[in-house]
Amino acid sequence: MHRFYPLPQMVLAVLAAFALAMLVIIPALNPPMEDVRQLFLYMAASGLLTVGIAYVFYRQRVLQHLFSLRWTLFIIIGLTVFLIFANVWITAQLMFISEHDLVLTTGLLVFAGVIAAIAALFVATTLRERIHELSKGVESLARGNWQTRMPAAGNDELAHLEGVFNQAAAALQELDDQKRRLEQMRRDLIAWVSHDLRTPLAAMRAMNESMLDGVVIEPETVMRYQQNIHNEIQHLSHLIDDLFELAQLDTGRLTLNKQMTSLHDLISDTLSSMTARAARRDVSLTASLAPDVNMVLAAPDKMQRVLYNLLDNALQHTPTNGSVQLNARRENAHLEISIHNSGSYILPADLPHVFESFYRGEQSRSQNGLRRGTGLGLAIVRGFVEAHGGTIRVSSTPDHGTTFTFTLPA
Repeated sequence: MHRFYPLPQMVLAVLAAFALAMLVIIPALNPPMEDVRQLFLYMAASGLLTVGIAYVFYRQRVLQHLFSLRWTLFIIIGLTVFLIFANVWITAQLMFISEHDLVLTTGLLVFAGVIAAIAALFVATTLRERIHELSKGVESLARGNWQTRMPAAGNDELAHLEGVFNQAAAALQELDDQKRRLEQMRRDLIAWVSHDLRTPLAAMRAMNESMLDGVVIEPETVMRYQQNIHNEIQHLSHLIDDLFELAQLDTGRLTLNKQMTSLHDLISDTLSSMTARAARRDVSLTASLAPDVNMVLAAPDKMQRVLYNLLDNALQHTPTNGSVQLNARRENAHLEISIHNSGSYILPADLPHVFESFYRGEQSRSQNGLRRGTGLGLAIVRGFVEAHGGTIRVSSTPDHGTTFTFTLPA
């Protein structure tokens, strides 16, 4: 913003006004230099007096002490008309015109001043109404009506201010929506974590009490109970690990120990850990890697987790005799890895939310109703991929199944 120097600018305005007046008077009347000199003195005196009055009003901020914008505009217009009248009348007095011409000039000035004041008041009413509407918009916004918007019509400063108001209102509305989403996520977090903790703990306590009370004494049943308790402990351990990693992602404290890593080895190790499970489910698990896809700068443990979570998710939702296909190829300056599984379909309403924490979507999509999940796997996948500078997306159709695709900088 440019600094405003009122006094020098007012003096320059007086000089400019005198120059313009001379451009009109000299060619038309061709007065002698003495008259020009006297006229300059008259105009300079009246102009400087006018500038002085205006400068006092500016420095003392007289108008801001009024209680109404209507009176402010009225005084500005009245002051302008008065100063014009005073300048012309004083100049006419000093020119020693006849009394008849002086009275006539005074009458015409009064008439022109009143007409100009009335016209200016009508024009200024538009400005006042726009400011009033902006004031109402601010009051509405202060009451929490984030949908409030101004028309922002025109090219002047008020239109710019209305545009800034709309931007601020949109930003506040977005913040309010985020606050509501975070509050809902907090409630969901408490509800889901409480449920996921209560269920395995209740099951372990029941089985352990059965063994301690001697209700279960058969070696086979005791062994089965112990295996079930072990499985529940593993589930709790995974839940705690997921919550810890999600907390690191949310706070931005995730540490990536990047190094040159063989993508072939990561994929091979992950597939090996999934092969037996796929065979039990009669699911075909295959991979296709382009020859130019191998070394990548990444944190091996995090990329292993990404591949494991995506393949685990694909196997979980693939029906018997279905297939899971992993493909990796180079796409310009990125590596693109896609994991496709047949036989499952994500509803369009669920697609935008699959990477949200604790979002489990349509339960009927799962082909294994006995399997439990934390609802954090895909959220962690997205966090790890984005932490590496990549992106992830999902597509799903009833005919072709579901495909998760993520990219990494090559």
